[in-house]
Amino acid sequence: MSIRDVYIVDAVRTPIGKFGGALAGVRPDDLAAHVVRALVDRSPALDPARVDDVYFGDANGAGEDNRDVARMAVLLAGLPVSVPGVTVNRLCGSGMEAVIQAARAIALGDASVAIAGGVESMSRAPWVLQKPERAFPAGHQQLHSTTLGWRMTNPRMPAEWTVSLGEGAELVADKHGLTREQQDAFALASHHKAAEAWAKGLYDDEVVPYAGVDLSRDECIRDTTSMEALAKLKPSFRPTGGTVTAGNSSPLNDGAAALLLVDEDGLRETGREPLARIRTSAVTGIEPQLFGLGPVAAVRRALEKAGRSFADLTTFELNEAFAAQALGCLAEWPELDPEIVNPRGGAVAIGHPLGASGARLAGSVAHQLAAAGSGTGLAALCIGVGQGLALVLER
Repeated sequence: MSIRDVYIVDAVRTPIGKFGGALAGVRPDDLAAHVVRALVDRSPALDPARVDDVYFGDANGAGEDNRDVARMAVLLAGLPVSVPGVTVNRLCGSGMEAVIQAARAIALGDASVAIAGGVESMSRAPWVLQKPERAFPAGHQQLHSTTLGWRMTNPRMPAEWTVSLGEGAELVADKHGLTREQQDAFALASHHKAAEAWAKGLYDDEVVPYAGVDLSRDECIRDTTSMEALAKLKPSFRPTGGTVTAGNSSPLNDGAAALLLVDEDGLRETGREPLARIRTSAVTGIEPQLFGLGPVAAVRRALEKAGRSFADLTTFELNEAFAAQALGCLAEWPELDPEIVNPRGGAVAIGHPLGASGARLAGSVAHQLAAAGSGTGLAALCIGVGQGLALVLER
């Protein structure tokens, strides 16, 4: 069996909304449908019925994104009912996992044209109530927020594994001796790079605003923040001696992203030049409490599979779940030039809608490679409960 080349023809995303912000009134299935429809509309030569499958990442799935949000997006976007859809969950890596699974199907000949993406509405994530263990309980039942992090944790899990995500970032800071000032400086740079990228129109080719919503730019970018302003914020997870704050962490967000993937036949049908080609991917595991360092091994494995080194990279999109987490990864890649990492800003500024982020990163790398005309790019994320995911693209 021959392995087919897989091309990224296009990639779109919504502006990323803040928690309770401009996109909070939009259902996640509608957000997903919006980027699917936009993607199809941007390739008018391609018959939508030619889409063999739609893969969507979604980290929650407990609210309006239940019952296979990928299939709901297909129907709500007005694609032919013959187009199927499947939802995948690798927590923060879900959107990238969707891209990888779609690419694998094309590479193996199971599909010729696919859409892959991700969605999350953290604003609309519901509270959930477990069924009581016995009928007619006299006491109270606990409500669990599904917005972020552990809930309904299995008591068999060791306590050191189930610390909060923020405490996990603190553990990475401890491991690498990262100071509050280093984390705040990283966060400040993320905001400045994102604001500059928007001012220069670098996101114009990929961002598709949601009709009827007054949001044309990522909502959490703070153009005017400063080291002084960041220094005033209190630690969020360790009251004594903590270094991780709301200012050097990614916020809670809403958004969606999608990519159009094709083989050679599909590429001809679109009549378009691809943004990039998918080369390799890799996934690895790590101790759950050190989830922030999950990308370290995944990136090395993906580069090895691609026959590439850090020196070959022209751009690198590393998800910034926390400044400490990103800095910890960079400390373990001394060969990597940090100047090529997140050149258009990262999740601390842009935002981190969990299921969508991996697709956003992959799409951003593809657009950056297309703008450069050639090169090798890499996208990677840490994943809660201790995983890392990486994807290598080329042009």
